Amino acid sequence: MTRRRVVITGIEVIAPGGVGKENFWNLLSEGRTATRGITFFDPTQFRSRVAAEVDFDPYAHGLTPQEVRRLDRAAQFAVVASRGAVADSGIELGGIDPHRIGVTVGSAVGATMGLDEEYRVVSDGGRLDLVDHTYAVPHLYNHMVPSSFATEVAWAVGAEGPSTVVSTGCTSGIDSVGYAVELVREGSADVVIAGSSDAPISPITMACFDAIKATTPRYDDPEHASRPFDGTRNGFVLGEGTAFFVLEELESAKKRGAHIYAEIAGYATRSNAYHMTGLRPDGLEMAEAINLALGEARLNPEAIDYINAHGSGTKQNDRHETAAFKRSLGEHAYRTPVSSIKSMVGHSLGAIGSIEIAASALAMEYDVVPPTANLHTPDPECDLDYVPVTARDQLVDAVLTVGSGFGGFQSAMVLASPERSLV
Repeated sequence: MTRRRVVITGIEVIAPGGVGKENFWNLLSEGRTATRGITFFDPTQFRSRVAAEVDFDPYAHGLTPQEVRRLDRAAQFAVVASRGAVADSGIELGGIDPHRIGVTVGSAVGATMGLDEEYRVVSDGGRLDLVDHTYAVPHLYNHMVPSSFATEVAWAVGAEGPSTVVSTGCTSGIDSVGYAVELVREGSADVVIAGSSDAPISPITMACFDAIKATTPRYDDPEHASRPFDGTRNGFVLGEGTAFFVLEELESAKKRGAHIYAEIAGYATRSNAYHMTGLRPDGLEMAEAINLALGEARLNPEAIDYINAHGSGTKQNDRHETAAFKRSLGEHAYRTPVSSIKSMVGHSLGAIGSIEIAASALAMEYDVVPPTANLHTPDPECDLDYVPVTARDQLVDAVLTVGSGFGGFQSAMVLASPERSLV
């Protein structure tokens, strides 16, 4: 039986440095960074005071006053980006049975900013032990249940099919899209609006990462604070944002004359069952996910033209990934360009996996490998081709993108041009 093949026909990105996929790609291809000192709150009490913030005006992007009042910032991102992805795809959802349209949304921390803000209100800035709920926003319950994200996206696009939230830490953005692919392949939906969204730049999040020293204290030079694979790296830069996609079956997309960015040819996820935040240096579980994704795509390791790394900028992650690439791709790992866009847009937790899928698809679109910004002093233990500082022009027909998350999650996805995929 022939397997239904799933392609990306619409993309929208809201990321630090600019709203919209064009602004996002311009930032990446030019090697510019969008990391800066935190402006959302006074960060002076924190060890890490740098973040990658999005300059986002919800009203300028079509949200109504009621929506702005109701939705947490991450949900606002998701609604705007899902509408943008549909517009980019040119698909007429009104002509499709709404029960055949699905939604999958990934998020690691849900409505963090809304909850943080509302706690300050109901506790009178932390003064009250017994909070006064009468001061809370009327839709506070929606902030407490991540399922509201999928509900809002479904309402925004008129989807009445499968609707799901995927929350697997920092792999949520890959896993939500991977789950969406399976919905189309198995015939549960014909079109899925898929992506992820997080807006975690808040005092509570900064305090949590400060406690385990995961974020960089390099706040004196915020533009160069995120340094994946560099020998001077000392933690990641927290970010925020979203990316959403229209996924549909290949033949249906061709029939309507859709522009196809890429086929999602393979996906797999594994867990290391090892440590909540720690990683084994051998990269075994990530390598296993990569091998399974390549197997599903029916591609040999030599077919991969570019690896979009997780590349958080922590020493254990970068070394873990390096080992995983070598274990899974063998000698081809040394010939394959690798880069981390977190050097430019920070680490938006559950959202970053989808943002990196968008970067991978656009790398294929333009035959350009985005660089790893701020990589000037290579770590000898990270001895692959990490494409430092400047983007590289080259043919990109197949991309491996990976994610690693607290809890031991390891996910991998293979994007390929439909003509190259051997399904």
